[in-house]
Amino acid sequence: MTPLIRKLLGMNWLIVGLSIGLCILGVAAVYSASAFREDTYWHKQAIWVGVGVVIFMVASLIDYRWVKWAALPMYLASIVLVILTYIKGEEHGGAKCWLRLPGIGTFQPSQLAVIAGILTVALFLSQFRKMHPFVKLFITGCIVGGPMLLILKQPDVGMTLVWVPVIMSMLLLSGIPKRYLIALILIAASAIPWVVNLALKSYQRARITAFIDHEIDPTGAAWAINQSLIAIGSGGLSGKGFMATGTQVEQGFIPGTTVHTDYIFTAIAEQGGFIAGVVLIGLFAVLIVACLMTAHQAADEMGLLITVGFAAQIFFHVYQNIGMTISLMPITGLPLPLISYGGTFLVMVMFGLGLVNSVWVHRKVLPG
Repeated sequence: MTPLIRKLLGMNWLIVGLSIGLCILGVAAVYSASAFREDTYWHKQAIWVGVGVVIFMVASLIDYRWVKWAALPMYLASIVLVILTYIKGEEHGGAKCWLRLPGIGTFQPSQLAVIAGILTVALFLSQFRKMHPFVKLFITGCIVGGPMLLILKQPDVGMTLVWVPVIMSMLLLSGIPKRYLIALILIAASAIPWVVNLALKSYQRARITAFIDHEIDPTGAAWAINQSLIAIGSGGLSGKGFMATGTQVEQGFIPGTTVHTDYIFTAIAEQGGFIAGVVLIGLFAVLIVACLMTAHQAADEMGLLITVGFAAQIFFHVYQNIGMTISLMPITGLPLPLISYGGTFLVMVMFGLGLVNSVWVHRKVLPG
């Protein structure tokens, strides 16, 4: 039996099945949410799913340890691309954070920056395990601080916030004493009022205000969240049915520009009800647990940190995206992994899950 066959047979098929299965559910969800107005979205999403599956399989078969040679170039390239958004970027939703690639479409460099940041921080923390914790914290802060400030300046608060749970989880498992992390959390918490008042634009502050009180601006900043709550609540236990007419989604109360991206869970919950929402959340929960089990079996610290970093990224995206549709979190515009429409983000998530699968495949030395 060749090493390639051994790797194929030795994959974590739970991660494989959940990753591909969620992608397929995403295509169906995009179709059900957008076919009333624009029926080409699901075609494009299906093509990107095919590309993502190929990248997932390739990343699964390549030893993740080789990624350390690509971590720093990816990190530097992502910073350059983020800076380019200030010059040639396109504005969507009030944030100038997109670049247009000929023949491909729009691309959000901040998403690549998070992936590259996870790999770079994992490489650094695993290579300098005996370094003093304060020095490790300082250098890690320098690695992530630049991209975070550049992304916040776009301004894209959602992608800025993604860094927080990702890096904190990696620092915790790298052996940083908890007192350092608690101090870091307290410092960050004290900076929130300054960020809200000085770094955010007026429409972003309005979103926070609408999150606190939905009645302040019901036809403006609070419109989307109010309509989302009505749609999800009207779905009841079993929903109104796939592609049902007369719904909030079909009648356009949920903006057509975001219903297949930011508010995809709203469409799923309205058409599939509480049952569909719980099933979807349960699938993500199993996927995250499978990633954490992989981290537990990792052969080295780099594999552990990579896996935990990607698991934290998926968790926060799911929590923030679903949370904002049910008024647990302010509106930020983060997509739902593997479900929301968006090719580049889907491919990057599949690449990350492929690396997690690679950590499982290479958790022990293969014969030959």
